Amino acid sequence: MATTTKKDLIDRVAAETDQTRADVKRTVQAFLDNVIRELSEGNRLEFRDFGVFEIRQRAARMAQNPKTLEQVPVPAKRTVKFKVGRLMKVALEGQMDFEELKRAGGRPMPGPDAEDSGPLSGIGGDGHDRDD
Repeated sequence: MATTTKKDLIDRVAAETDQTRADVKRTVQAFLDNVIRELSEGNRLEFRDFGVFEIRQRAARMAQNPKTLEQVPVPAKRTVKFKVGRLMKVALEGQMDFEELKRAGGRPMPGPDAEDSGPLSGIGGDGHDRDD
């Protein structure tokens, strides 16, 4: 499994959107800064069909040092939980590759009988365009 960096994403978005790398970098950084700000304020972030970021409080607990077997207190802390959205779940489960998802625009693709069939059944398709 390869690691994709922020630089890699910036380069790809710049190429796909015909924007300058500097413009995309500013936009991506502003987006990430705002995600951090919202989460640090305790807000929940929902990106339809992509996923949801939430803050969870982890309780204080006792842990054990594996070398000394000494009991060590671990303080309570806030952490980020991510719940996968529908389109990402479809892509991760291999039901549809990313290019097919892009072409479908997150909407169900009509089956042979135009019935609800296939991995995107019930996802979007409500006639409303969403920018989120």
